[in-house]
Amino acid sequence: MLETSRLILRPWQESDIAPFIQMGLDPDVMHYFPSTLSPDQSRDFIKSIRLKFDEHPSWGLWAVEFKQNQSFIGYIGLNAQPSQFDFSPCIEISWRLAKAAWRQGYAFEGAKAVLDYAFEQLKLERVVAFTAAVNMPSEALMKKLNMTKVKAFDHPKLAAEHLLARHVLYEIRAEDFSNLI
Repeated sequence: MLETSRLILRPWQESDIAPFIQMGLDPDVMHYFPSTLSPDQSRDFIKSIRLKFDEHPSWGLWAVEFKQNQSFIGYIGLNAQPSQFDFSPCIEISWRLAKAAWRQGYAFEGAKAVLDYAFEQLKLERVVAFTAAVNMPSEALMKKLNMTKVKAFDHPKLAAEHLLARHVLYEIRAEDFSNLI
């Protein structure tokens, strides 16, 4: 579990399932993904997150809640990418927040805490992030986190002509993160 001034990043609870399903059905939240998620797809996603915590008990995609009222707003955390990309194996930082939590600094606040944990506690040397090249809000957050653009690439699970196929890869190294603190 991680805490910031306004957020708690914690293991997933049964009470997170319904609001996460709503996030997956929201076309705005899922705008930079190939499609919205069905309720079953959202449940399967949560199951996969929980299984990854079994592999790596001290890190993963944590559920995020407001400290003031314990309401679930999404996830922020670390995710292993062992073989999917030409830059694998790697550990990525990832986030997805409910629309009501956008543009208030929560993603930056949570992501900064996750990077601090990655470098200070886990002693990782590098963390990556990637998104569709058209996802300017996520790319702006990567830059704000002092991440450096490495390259553009085509996502291997999307057809080359798909609007979201072109992605950008960013990274941050432990020594660069210390400049953000």
